[in-house]
Amino acid sequence: MKRKITLAVMLCAFAFCSFAQELTTPQPSPTQEVKQNFGLSKIELSYSRPGMKGRTIFGDLVPYGKVWRTGANQATTLTFGDEVMIGGTKIPAGKYGLLTIPDAYEWTIIITRQTDVTSPAAYKQDQDVVRVKAKPVDLGFPVESFTIMFGNVTATSCDLQIIWDNTVVVLPITTDVDTKIAAQIKALMENDNRPYFAAAMYYIENGKDLNQAVAWLDKATAQTPEGFWIYYQKARALAKLGKKQDALAASNKSVELAKAAKNDDYVALNMKLQATLK
Repeated sequence: MKRKITLAVMLCAFAFCSFAQELTTPQPSPTQEVKQNFGLSKIELSYSRPGMKGRTIFGDLVPYGKVWRTGANQATTLTFGDEVMIGGTKIPAGKYGLLTIPDAYEWTIIITRQTDVTSPAAYKQDQDVVRVKAKPVDLGFPVESFTIMFGNVTATSCDLQIIWDNTVVVLPITTDVDTKIAAQIKALMENDNRPYFAAAMYYIENGKDLNQAVAWLDKATAQTPEGFWIYYQKARALAKLGKKQDALAASNKSVELAKAAKNDDYVALNMKLQATLK
């Protein structure tokens, strides 16, 4: 009888352990993966997001003057798909750790070769790639969940924004795309299928030589005579050059072709452009 009772207890304990092992609960500080297209590549960010939960954050939960993993649980990492510039330092493509040293009036933001730092004791300053000083800015309102995000993204620059409680700290990041695109254009223009339209659009949108852009658009229209979108961009470029009559002629041609293609959107775009040429 005693043996049967012991066996029953063991079976119950086994069943309890089995159910306990299957229990899944939400992460207290959820992990977030962020992928941001930037320049000719992308930046990948991995970090954890603790909540305020009624606590005093900076100067208490996150002590001043000490290395912070800049998140919770795991180490915070940044992976650059291409070379970037931070704080005047060129950083090759690769995976890096993101650490900070918060203070009341100035933060130190650290990009390190270490990708596993979860405590101040694990940090090795000789592994720093770059250190940048940044001023914390008062948001004027609290943000419950710790947040790192990319803002003010352009073709060549973006801001890594670190936000929690009522504080935001910004790390500017830049990249050189002009040199690489110029090399691409030079190489591709030696091929049979030359990217005249794409090259012209890059010049128009990035304030480069508009006369060269117009010359490429002329060749693009020779490749695609029915290209109403090409004539519209040519009209834009000519308008920026101050050649209003030439711009009007190109726009009228765009309208003619757009109507033939039953594309009302480009007809409307041309009408708006022509209103600025009067």
